[in-house]
Formats: sequence, C-alpha cells, structure tokens
Amino acid sequence: MNNTATHSTTTNTPCPTVRKQIGKTTYIVRVHFSQTAKETMEDKIKRLLREEVRKM
Repeated sequence: MNNTATHSTTTNTPCPTVRKQIGKTTYIVRVHFSQTAKETMEDKIKRLLREEVRKM
C-alpha cells in the first residue's frame, strides 16, 4: 500500500490517499475528514461494531 498526498478539489489542501493493487486492478482511496463532524473516529468505529454485533 502506498500513501501519497494529493489535493482536495474544494479546499486545495493535502488529501491523504491510499493506493492498493489487487491483481490487475489498482484502487485509489482519498481520505476526507469533516471539520463539522459531531462524532469522533473512535465513536464511529464503536457504533459500527455495535450495529454489526446487534445484527448477528
């Protein structure tokens, strides 16, 4: 996996990306964090895990 910095199209600030090649396909994922989010990343992960466990 390669981490590179590109720029956000809306703010022209560095936008972290992850590049992963699986077979002959290369996936590029750009990471964006909302400045107005009400939930931390930790809270979001915990919520997603709770929902997944509840479904089981």
